[in-house]
Amino acid sequence: MTSSIIRRISLALALSAAPVSAMPPNVVVILADDLGFSDIGCYGSEIRTPNLDSLAAGGLKFTQFYNTARCWPTRGALLSGYYAQQIRRDALPHKPGGAQGTRPQWATLLPALLKPAGYRSYHSGKWHIDGNVLAAGFDRSFHTKNDGNYFTVRGNLLDDVPITPPENETGYYATTATADHAIAFLKDHAARHADSPFFEYIAFIAPHFPLHAPQEDIAAYRDTYLGGWERIRAARYERQRASGLIHTALSDVERGLGPPYPFPDALEKLGPGEINRPLPWDDLTEDQRRFQARKMAIHAAMIDRMDREIGRVIAQIREMGALDNTMILFASDNGASAEIMVRHGGHDPQAAPGSAASYLCLGPGFSSVSNTPFRRHKTWVHEGGISTPLIVHWPAGIAARGELRDTPAHVIDIVPTVLELAKVTKPAAANGKPVPPAPGKSLVPAFAGNITIPRENLWWLHDGHRALRSGDWKIVAPKGQPWELYDLKTDRAEQHNLAAKMPDKTADLARQWQALTDRMESER
Repeated sequence: MTSSIIRRISLALALSAAPVSAMPPNVVVILADDLGFSDIGCYGSEIRTPNLDSLAAGGLKFTQFYNTARCWPTRGALLSGYYAQQIRRDALPHKPGGAQGTRPQWATLLPALLKPAGYRSYHSGKWHIDGNVLAAGFDRSFHTKNDGNYFTVRGNLLDDVPITPPENETGYYATTATADHAIAFLKDHAARHADSPFFEYIAFIAPHFPLHAPQEDIAAYRDTYLGGWERIRAARYERQRASGLIHTALSDVERGLGPPYPFPDALEKLGPGEINRPLPWDDLTEDQRRFQARKMAIHAAMIDRMDREIGRVIAQIREMGALDNTMILFASDNGASAEIMVRHGGHDPQAAPGSAASYLCLGPGFSSVSNTPFRRHKTWVHEGGISTPLIVHWPAGIAARGELRDTPAHVIDIVPTVLELAKVTKPAAANGKPVPPAPGKSLVPAFAGNITIPRENLWWLHDGHRALRSGDWKIVAPKGQPWELYDLKTDRAEQHNLAAKMPDKTADLARQWQALTDRMESER
């Protein structure tokens, strides 16, 4: 009996043992911004995230889930089921994307696809996809378009209409407001549309820079990081190993690798406490150590507060009697960021760190901690830039409690997963245009067992950085540099480049990357 037949039989048995819901599930997708692979408790962090940890304990944690390495491509891919380049939300070598691209008419987003099945759809938080939110199929939206100041509603929109801030505005915090509106939409749904399933997309800005958090939240972590990034990183790695989350060596910190984009004027504005390289902690001055530790304390406070707000959303769903048949998914749009810049009104060095007048970024030292145990950061397509937690919690549909899934998967898989559960078949044409085949695959089989889902290779391209994963093999190349080759089964930390030892394998995977790239360019 072949291994594939055994796998299919095992899967069928597992599915038959899983609880079955008679009604299609409600769906809540929660997306963090610039949160690293190890930044929540159940993925190794010291940051307090009891609500996310509880979701993981009652469901699944995926260990090999991927994003696109950047915010706007991930959001387009997550809501479409296509690579961002296929829907012109990121660039190809010979075709523009992002702000220079317009999403094709056939590229319908998830809320519009769910409408024929009776779903009501709600959005709260960041958008960063082309067009207005309601035009994409959402019934209500709170759009945190102002992502440069967490302490004002100015610049944000409600149902695509600009919000006028109150006079003498106080007490506003974007993370809390995002949850407030998500909860308000749920309450309205319970009052007026209780017979319909709902899809809620909650896209927090946190913990993206500027590092802004209430001072009382920061105080809880004020001294946590004074021991330095090497110590915190090693502790996270040991917790990951002990939990079975990771089976790889801890990557070496690339001491000479700084932010992905140079802003030398930022260092002058931020003062002598800022550094743009992850130097040994003991080599820093006392002022530098305190400055860096304070930045990480704010990053931690932002994640802690996000978790508490997620807890409030969960409590609302529970109060509605809907938690059992609501599938909640949590992920991040890219790895933690090594960026250092000052924008959106500048930085006042006399202001309290984390306050509205300050403008701080995490930087490469503690970003390396957030991305433990992997290499590199947001924008790069090494594992540190593209690896994200994925928590899936659905009591009525997933029998497992607290299990790991090593299934390689990607944000392009969210749409086909939700459509399968909603019993929705994508139309063959949209807006008069034929709909091309999508690369995403449903993760429903993985809910029942720790399996590999048959698929085409996973592919990345962002800002000139390239990668392809085929089974456990991965090629990756920073912009303008040659391909590296890694066996992720034994070396997910990408420490042993096998390209020179296995040139034929490297060349074969490179041809596959190019073939996929050429195909996408021809589609557009």
